[in-house]
Amino acid sequence: MLKAVIFDMDGVLIDSMPYHADAWKAVFANVGIKIQRDDVYKIEGSNHIGIIRLVFEKAGRIPEPEDFHKLAEEKKEIFSKINKATVFEGIYELIDILKNKYALAVVSGSDKAVVKDLIGRFFPDTFSVMVTGSDVKEGKPSPVSYLKAVEMLKVRKDECIVIENAPLGVESAKRAGLYCIAIPTYVEPELLKNADIVLPDHAGLKEYISKF
Repeated sequence: MLKAVIFDMDGVLIDSMPYHADAWKAVFANVGIKIQRDDVYKIEGSNHIGIIRLVFEKAGRIPEPEDFHKLAEEKKEIFSKINKATVFEGIYELIDILKNKYALAVVSGSDKAVVKDLIGRFFPDTFSVMVTGSDVKEGKPSPVSYLKAVEMLKVRKDECIVIENAPLGVESAKRAGLYCIAIPTYVEPELLKNADIVLPDHAGLKEYISKF
C-alpha cells in the first residue's frame, strides 16, 4: 500500500533549473571552462561537489581541493541574484490531491539553504521530510539520499514512489530500490528510460498520480 511520495525539487516541483544552469555557466567560465545549460541538465541532481567534479572531469581537468568550496559559494551567490523560479503548472493541484493521503518528502541535490528557501516560499508546511545535497556526502546517482528519505519517512521501500526529472535522479531512485516516475522537463525522454514509467509532462503526472 502506498504511504509516501518523494519528489525531486528542481525540475519536478519548481521550474528552477535554467537559473541553476546559468549560475554554473558563469562560475565555470571564470575558471576557463565553457559549458551550456544542457551540460548541467544532464548531471542535474548531483550535489555541488559532484557537479564540480563531473564538469572538471569532462574538461580534462582536476579541481584543486579549495575549488569545491569556492566554486560552490560563487554559484550560490549568483543563483540567489538571478533566480526567478516558479512552481510548475498543476503542481499545487497535485499536492492538494496527495497531502491528505500520503506523507510527502523532497529529495534534492541542491544546497540546504536553497531548498529551505524555495520550499519555504512555495510549499510551507507541506513536506514532512527534506533531504538536500548538503545532507549527504554522495549526491545522486548514489542511492544514499533516497535511502535516507525512506528511513526518515519510516516506510518500506515498496510503500513509496519517487518523482524525478533527471537521469542521475532516476538512477539514484532505482539504485535505492524504489519505484520511479519520470517527467522530461529539461532532457530528452530517452535519457530517463531507466525509470519505471516516463510521463510526457506535468499534466500527465497529475493524471497518473491521481489514480493511486
